[in-house]
Amino acid sequence: MTEFLRLSALELLKGYKEKQFSPVEVTQAMLSQIERCNPLVNAYNLVDEETTLTFAKESEQRYQQGNPKGTLDGVPVAIKDVFLTPQWPTIKGSKTIDPNSTLGKEAPSVAALNRHGAVPLGKTTTPEFGWKGVTDNPVDGITRNPWNPDKTAGGSSGGSAAAVPLGMGPLALGTDAGGSIRIPAGFSGLVGLKPSFGEVPHWPASPFGTLAHAGPMTWTVADCALLMNVLSEADYRDTNAIPRRNIDYLAALEGEPQDLLRGVHIAFSATLGYVQVDREVEERVRAAAELLQSLGAEITEVAPGFDDPLAAFGHLFYGGAANVLRNISKKQRMIMDPQLVAVSEKAAQLSMLDYLEAANERAALCERMAAFHGKYDLLLTPTLPITAFTAGREVPEDWPSTRWPSWTPFTYPFNMTGQPAISVPCGFDSAGLPIGLQLVGARFDDRSVLRAAQAYQLAAPLTDKRPELFFANSAADTTEGAGS
Repeated sequence: MTEFLRLSALELLKGYKEKQFSPVEVTQAMLSQIERCNPLVNAYNLVDEETTLTFAKESEQRYQQGNPKGTLDGVPVAIKDVFLTPQWPTIKGSKTIDPNSTLGKEAPSVAALNRHGAVPLGKTTTPEFGWKGVTDNPVDGITRNPWNPDKTAGGSSGGSAAAVPLGMGPLALGTDAGGSIRIPAGFSGLVGLKPSFGEVPHWPASPFGTLAHAGPMTWTVADCALLMNVLSEADYRDTNAIPRRNIDYLAALEGEPQDLLRGVHIAFSATLGYVQVDREVEERVRAAAELLQSLGAEITEVAPGFDDPLAAFGHLFYGGAANVLRNISKKQRMIMDPQLVAVSEKAAQLSMLDYLEAANERAALCERMAAFHGKYDLLLTPTLPITAFTAGREVPEDWPSTRWPSWTPFTYPFNMTGQPAISVPCGFDSAGLPIGLQLVGARFDDRSVLRAAQAYQLAAPLTDKRPELFFANSAADTTEGAGS
């Protein structure tokens, strides 16, 4: 059973095709792993074994009949609880949402998974309305790091991030309006891609506007590309979606690392010119840059040349949070995350000119990065300047700021620009906590981002290393540590 949990989505599909095992066997193994490990990390807030096994049995029948469906038939997927699922409620970690009001509705990403025969494992935890870079909410409590449950998994896609390393699903859906795919991917040691804005259709439109992206979270870069082939299919409901380009992201990864990096010019910046970075984080990411250079990439150490856009991002993001609460009564706000209410009410006092000034700064940043990528194909940075801190906190102990974006300076600028950005594991700190590198590409050049990420992972794979909790025998286990 443990071997099923270790397999990538691509390996599962190969095994199904060759009749080595069935979707039901694999799904049962993952449901058993959820039963063992979920009490330790709180990755899933909804598991419905009967419905999930129904999907798996239907997939098994299609394979028996020699007629598999689409690209992902029989592959289990974890779904963040902000994506509408017709069979399950979507409450976004909030007591203010009537669960029944969300039934029968389907997000584009979920519809794409269903078209391709994927098996939904359940819904994964998120902070209330996905508002912060860690995961806890008034309904589900705290989500914990799979490598050390005392630490945060990150957020807002923290449940999806905690699930994948522990074998509670090889693929997961996340969203990212300020780093919410890449932050938990960096803290929890998996791959997370924020695609170019509009590449993955997203509906209903996010209250965080064009900062918000939907994307894949996976154990391998190849699985990330596989899932992108599905998620990027057309859906008319997203009026912000770009024209379909029908790129085969998986096929784009074929070749050795040197082939994938030939002629690629990468700018490396450990600090973006203004970030204080933990020494161990910088050492691991700098080593990754040196490895990419040894494989044939041209590396230039240079910052992109913009000042920290935190204030402008704050206006745009917290303006979105205020938008979330616009129709929520004072009585309902009393049962919400009080910090979400506080930032929303403060942002509601912004003037139109304040907001437009932030939009102007955003436009200038877009222009700056477009020019930068006229010279450099990719930008390489740390995903985060620190490793995971104590669970249940918005910021680390003794942190100079009280709000989460202050410790995510490498992620939110690229939500403002709409560029593709991926986090890939590149090592561990001395406490055994994951460290991630970030690769950022020119807008709409998701292909180059995935190719470079694949080259790095092929050359420096960490995919055989799993958290000690992966091997948990029961929910009573409390093992902590770096992994085995």
